[in-house]
Amino acid sequence: MIGVTSDEFVNRLHKPHKVDPYASRKRDVERLLARWGLQSRGRVVPLHDRFGPTVEDRQIEALVVSKRTINTAYEINTKRRANHLRPLAIIPIDLIMAEDKRPISSTRIRRGRIDREGRLV
Repeated sequence: MIGVTSDEFVNRLHKPHKVDPYASRKRDVERLLARWGLQSRGRVVPLHDRFGPTVEDRQIEALVVSKRTINTAYEINTKRRANHLRPLAIIPIDLIMAEDKRPISSTRIRRGRIDREGRLV
């Protein structure tokens, strides 16, 4: 399960740049899965808040998060315990770095500082 931020949630985040519509971002993720031959292993779901389905879905077993968002994962597990659900295994990953050794981010791409591959523009 791959969460992609819904349009409503994006609006609440007050990003300093334009963000593509949910349908476009979902399609990009699905194309990436297809390119990697993983389309049958992943399902894209909309995130309407920072917790998504993780606080209610009994089928979810683990959560892959960046080190920047690990505190949200701990908060999710607190909410799961309150809902009498097993806590999730938390798998922190490093962000992918651009050529300048800074994280690739949509903000940096939108501002024209790097391309989607992390190359300096």
